[in-house]
Amino acid sequence: MTIVRDTDRGRLLTRRAFLIGGVQASLFGVLFNRLYNLQVKEGDRYVTLAEENRVSLRMVLPPRGLITDRQGLIMARSDKSFRAVLVPEQASDVNQTLRALYDMMRFEDWEKKRIQKDLKKNRSFVPVLLRENIDWETLSLLELHTPELPGLVIEAGETRFYPFNEATAHILGYVGAPTEEEAKDDPLLSQPSFRIGKSGVERVYDLDLRGEPGTTHVEVNAFGRPVRELEKHEGKSGHELRLTIDMSLQEFAQKRLTAELSASAVVMDCVDGSIYSIASHPSFDPNQFTLGISKDLWGKLNNDPLVPLINKAVMGLYAPGSTYKVVVALAALEMGINPKTTFFCPGHLDFGNHRFHCWKKGGHGTVDMKKGIFQSCDVFFYHISQKVGIDKIYDMSKLLGLSQKLGVDLPNEKAGLVPNREWKQKNYKESWQPGETLVASIGQGYMLTTPLQLAVMTARLASGGLAIKPHVMQSVKDVKRAQETFPPLPLKPENIQFIKDAMFAVCQPGGTAAASQIPVAGYQMAGKTGTSQVRRISKAERSKGVIPNEKRPWEERDHALFISFAPIENPRYVCCVVVEHGGGGSKNAAPIARDLLIEVMKRDPAKALPKPLVMPAGMDPKLPDKNAPIQSPTAPDTQLDEDEELIMEDDLTDDPTN
Repeated sequence: MTIVRDTDRGRLLTRRAFLIGGVQASLFGVLFNRLYNLQVKEGDRYVTLAEENRVSLRMVLPPRGLITDRQGLIMARSDKSFRAVLVPEQASDVNQTLRALYDMMRFEDWEKKRIQKDLKKNRSFVPVLLRENIDWETLSLLELHTPELPGLVIEAGETRFYPFNEATAHILGYVGAPTEEEAKDDPLLSQPSFRIGKSGVERVYDLDLRGEPGTTHVEVNAFGRPVRELEKHEGKSGHELRLTIDMSLQEFAQKRLTAELSASAVVMDCVDGSIYSIASHPSFDPNQFTLGISKDLWGKLNNDPLVPLINKAVMGLYAPGSTYKVVVALAALEMGINPKTTFFCPGHLDFGNHRFHCWKKGGHGTVDMKKGIFQSCDVFFYHISQKVGIDKIYDMSKLLGLSQKLGVDLPNEKAGLVPNREWKQKNYKESWQPGETLVASIGQGYMLTTPLQLAVMTARLASGGLAIKPHVMQSVKDVKRAQETFPPLPLKPENIQFIKDAMFAVCQPGGTAAASQIPVAGYQMAGKTGTSQVRRISKAERSKGVIPNEKRPWEERDHALFISFAPIENPRYVCCVVVEHGGGGSKNAAPIARDLLIEVMKRDPAKALPKPLVMPAGMDPKLPDKNAPIQSPTAPDTQLDEDEELIMEDDLTDDPTN
């Protein structure tokens, strides 16, 4: 049995008392220190608050990151501006304040509706944007009357600005206010003047460009007018986004297309996949979207039949026409078909109850594969496609980048379409007909491609068979894009070289694009013309004489296409041009591609081209005359193109297999 002595018990009580006393002393010390801070150190601050003043905690919006071209030239920036906002909880009578502001600032009806909508959906402490980018006269007037307008706050902010306007609209896109759904779970997006990327790279790289917000504690009086800034925590600016675009080339390309009503062009590197220029015409001014576009202007842009809001280079879908013949030829070579195989072209091929015409009425005579490419003989490809079959043609199309999204870092990319037996059965519940293979062999029928896909297809050929992928981002967060190694395609090098040689012949005497060759050794280009029809021709019309392109209404003319690469030795650049309803590819698309290739080779000395490019007199690329009238949709062309004419008749209803 343990006996506890009185002396031990006393020592235990003493230790406990000491511990409890120490804890109490510590608590009193903390309390005293807090009271000292509140009453002595921050006493003046709370006296101010007691005198009907209060502290407003406000979010400081981060500057949006710059967007620059490959040389560091600024393509998008944020400029300083002033905006007026209303904080409902600081206004004694919101409606009275708004009535005064409506008279003072002359708000339009659509602005009033927006403000009322924002007041209803936002909490009382969330500022409601009244107007951005206020001019100095209005700013002075508001500052003068601020004491009479409780809840009104004038803020210094930023407005996104695109210095190159239409030239970069489809690449950069634009910024706009977040939707209710987008802003639901993010306080930053609830700020009235905050903007997020809505299209283009502004949308794709929005999170990198946004930055991180800061905060500021502002002392305001009973009227909500700022008295002084108590403390401020700066946010972080958005990261700079550097693109692969060459802005000088981009401007040149956009201006070069203005001679046409509707057109697009892509210039890219066939070694690393970087895009130097991607132009779509007509375009729009993205600055009009930054502050909120009016309903009338939006309706005008949205209903324009030339669809200026669409990036045609990525989203436009076109039958590839005869540019597709290089795919069919490569599929035949990979099957082991001898390129010396010949067929006779009398100007047409009768197949079943259908007659399929060649663009050359009198025919090309005896044609082998190389001649079939550089003279674009339709009859040769009608014959060769029967030997290859649609499924093998489809497989080659996929290898070269068609009928699929390429993963370019631009939004709304279209996949296009290359048909095969499985697709026809799935979508039409019908079997594939042999006659449809003939139509597909010249890039017509169900075929749909984008200009970007045709550029990538050309890049995969020009590179010697690498699975090139396109991109526009060069670096972000000061981190350069990793150099991508593209795997080789399962193709025989000698077959790819044959196609490249045939494409070079296209731009030589006797070829369909001979007039557009770059006449400087070491810089010559290879290419393939294409003309895709947008309507079928009846047998009755053909018997009377086919109406040439220049005499048809603009919307019934054929599309003009041209794919190309240069220099022919050690290719570095590829270009694809599509001119909607432009007639023939050799006349209207090839000269544009030539000019763009000349410009990119002149502007990029880093690629170690053989020698400085000096064009012969009169051969330098020419921009359209700004004062010259643009051709109207119904005006005739000045000359006829002999590339490819309408080749099918639509009043023969019998199945081509009969």
